[in-house]
Amino acid sequence: MTHAHATPHPDDTPHHPYHLVDPSPWPLVGGLSAGILAWGAVGYFHDHARTGGLYTGLALIVITMIGWWRDVVREGGDGHSHTPEVRHGLKVGMALFIASEVMFFVAFFWAFFNGALKVSPGISQWPPAGIQVLDTWHIPFVNTLILMSSGLTLSRAHHALVADHRALSTRWLLLTIALGGVFLSLQVHEYGQALFAFTGGMYPSVFYMATGFHGFHVFVGVCFLAVCQLRIARGDFTPERHVGFEAASWYWHFVDAVWIFLFVWVYWWGNG
Repeated sequence: MTHAHATPHPDDTPHHPYHLVDPSPWPLVGGLSAGILAWGAVGYFHDHARTGGLYTGLALIVITMIGWWRDVVREGGDGHSHTPEVRHGLKVGMALFIASEVMFFVAFFWAFFNGALKVSPGISQWPPAGIQVLDTWHIPFVNTLILMSSGLTLSRAHHALVADHRALSTRWLLLTIALGGVFLSLQVHEYGQALFAFTGGMYPSVFYMATGFHGFHVFVGVCFLAVCQLRIARGDFTPERHVGFEAASWYWHFVDAVWIFLFVWVYWWGNG
């Protein structure tokens, strides 16, 4: 009696254009880290001396981000992993993420217009009495010029990369990062000049939440662009393949657009 022997497949090459990732610990680590961060934040809000859980959660989140994105960068370095279909999927994912960020800021604008349009019966004037607003045409206007300029320099960096001028692209990108740093420095200085506290009522709460979260997004964008600059310098991106840079560019232009809305409605129109 003869026995049939399994014949190995002569071609182990996948017959589809999609990249199936290897088992990764980062989703589990990231979920646990977020839970520890939330638990630590609640403890800190109740007692400012309880900072252990908060800092531990933050550290674990940072470790997760570095490790997870490192693996994605390594996958992208394999010419057979990030196929055109995979790159398209990454772009769609980034677009959906930005769409969720739009709705995040919509909530703050909703709260702002609820007060500014006097929808609430408890508000008779806007800004409320006793609130000394910041000068629209001082730091806010300067920061607007800085962010709009950073959008132009980022576009120049992108065009240089597409033209395969890496040195020029890194210089324009470095200027963009520097402009983002100047913006954050001026915003911190502006907060130091503000004569109202976060707990001073509806106007201060909405102002600090909206502009503060925008500032955090600028910080994230600066980090995003800094990583892209390193990747350009070491040759990870090519004129045809630079999804990471495109994602950072989309994110930065979104941050610019949000600031335009903040400047026009919160700093200008909202100041009465």
